[in-house]
Amino acid sequence: MTTKQELDECVAGQTVARRFLDTVAHHGDTVVLRWKQHDGAWAEQTLDELADHTARLVTAFRELGIGKGDRVALMLVNRPEFHPIDLAVLFCGATPVSIYNSSAPEQIDYLVNHCGAKVAIVEDEFVARFDKVRDQLPSLEIMVVIEPSDQTSDTILHYADLLDNEPADLADAVTIGEPDDLATIIYTSGTTGPPKGVMLTNYNIVWTLESISRSMKAQTDLTELTGFRHVSYLPMAHVMERLLGHYYLVEFATQVTCCPDTRQVAAFAAEVHPHLFIGVPRVWEKLHAGVTAAMSADPDKAKAFEDGLDAARPIAAKIRKGTATQEEIETYEFLDSVAFQPVKQLIGLDEARICISGAAPLQADVMDWFQTIGVPLSEGYGMSETTAVLSWSHDAKPGHVGRAAEGVEMKLGEDGEVLARGGNMFTGYLHAPDKTDETKDADGWVHTGDIGEIDDDGYLRIVDRKKEIIVTAGGKNISPANLEAALKSIPLVGQACAVGDQKPFVTALVVLDPDAARTWATEHDLHGDDATVSSMADNPDVIAEIEQGLVEVMEPFNNAESVKKVKVLGDEWLPDTDLLTPTSKLKRRGILSTFANEIAALYDR
Repeated sequence: MTTKQELDECVAGQTVARRFLDTVAHHGDTVVLRWKQHDGAWAEQTLDELADHTARLVTAFRELGIGKGDRVALMLVNRPEFHPIDLAVLFCGATPVSIYNSSAPEQIDYLVNHCGAKVAIVEDEFVARFDKVRDQLPSLEIMVVIEPSDQTSDTILHYADLLDNEPADLADAVTIGEPDDLATIIYTSGTTGPPKGVMLTNYNIVWTLESISRSMKAQTDLTELTGFRHVSYLPMAHVMERLLGHYYLVEFATQVTCCPDTRQVAAFAAEVHPHLFIGVPRVWEKLHAGVTAAMSADPDKAKAFEDGLDAARPIAAKIRKGTATQEEIETYEFLDSVAFQPVKQLIGLDEARICISGAAPLQADVMDWFQTIGVPLSEGYGMSETTAVLSWSHDAKPGHVGRAAEGVEMKLGEDGEVLARGGNMFTGYLHAPDKTDETKDADGWVHTGDIGEIDDDGYLRIVDRKKEIIVTAGGKNISPANLEAALKSIPLVGQACAVGDQKPFVTALVVLDPDAARTWATEHDLHGDDATVSSMADNPDVIAEIEQGLVEVMEPFNNAESVKKVKVLGDEWLPDTDLLTPTSKLKRRGILSTFANEIAALYDR
């Protein structure tokens, strides 16, 4: 296990910009960016071309007065221009700050003022939101619009015009940055109050990249990630996408395919066949449900596939442990070629080398399904305050989020809270020293707010968020995440939220899975309006089947903590709304408020 001191010595004096120049020197002709143009044709850019655009933007930004310590707000979809913009800001000694694209004018007002952004670079569609609060943004001097438009003035510029500048000397520009300078500020989702600005330095980013590199080399046969394909679809305002979809490119010359619409991620994956693929549990659940629904159209094929899964499951487990016999390996390879490979090709994961689920617990049966068909799925754990990474193990253990990353110390507090220390721990919250002191103690331990368990092999299991533990009227402490994971194992259920704080017993809201619901409708000869998901949520037979499933999945829980009643909902909860964060974490306060009447009815009857 690498120590923090060893990593500190390795990254001493380094910045993100310096690492970028090193990567360009070694891999300049490597294609690192791909995107679809308006006509649907693919376009691409090499590392040398990215460096050229970065250098031209450095000249432009300097002319706009961007310098050491300034902040630049970015409100962009996942597109190629993000990468040279972000890098050019760093080469000017300034800090790029991404804003979630769902941000309303009042949220833009808060974020831009809080970080004191001098320049904002935005999509055309977001300009109107800035305009509504522009007179309330005293620090904002210039806006840059990405696409050509009629919106031009002394304070609104076009991206293409900035690229017309002569390129700056990046080797000279890189000297302005220092390891302790802020590389970015990540704003939390604000589910429990105003968003906090997580300050991450160049040191934090570079240290984390070095830790990841060593972790991967220690756990896999991968010696380098150059050219590794990745579909970038999570918001760049989220620390995980910023790490995997941007800083990986900077450090490893990975190939990033920009997916500007999260609804298209499955289609992009099917075309790109990524080597590295990440997703929150809902992404993996929907992929699994989609395949299952497609299979159900041909009962004979579905049965043959299930039989193949049953035969392969124990062999796949042995292969992962390295204990399979040659005969077993050959049997698995046959099943893979005739049954699993076509499925993996269909969803674009036939060439995947590393797949990670994060942000919430993944159902054990879903992970088992992917691992059995040969998709190397594992779970990871981290947060903005830990530069996205705290634990991960390629050798996944169901229900666990891996062991501490290289150089990271991890332990449990007296109440079971997960504490961590390492070079990836944030500097603090912007303008909030009191909040910083609540999260990071004098000895450098970050208090994650998560309750966990660490087994004898060092694998971490997250029990739940400390602040989200349900305390019933009878004083019973209950983990909603465990209950919700169990509820989502009911075939018709796609999403769930357990309720019971200060209540006599636990209930839950469950949302029908659209794919599973369509399959159920076909199997039960429902047509027209009766087959819509919203109608099915009120269908007595659907409700009865879910209630029967409830009895089965609650068997492992004791009487005091098991869910007694559920309310079935038809409309899927969407990310980046009042109900879910951009990475599909539950916004419990929003859910409890939106469905207050439905919850009250569960306790009235």
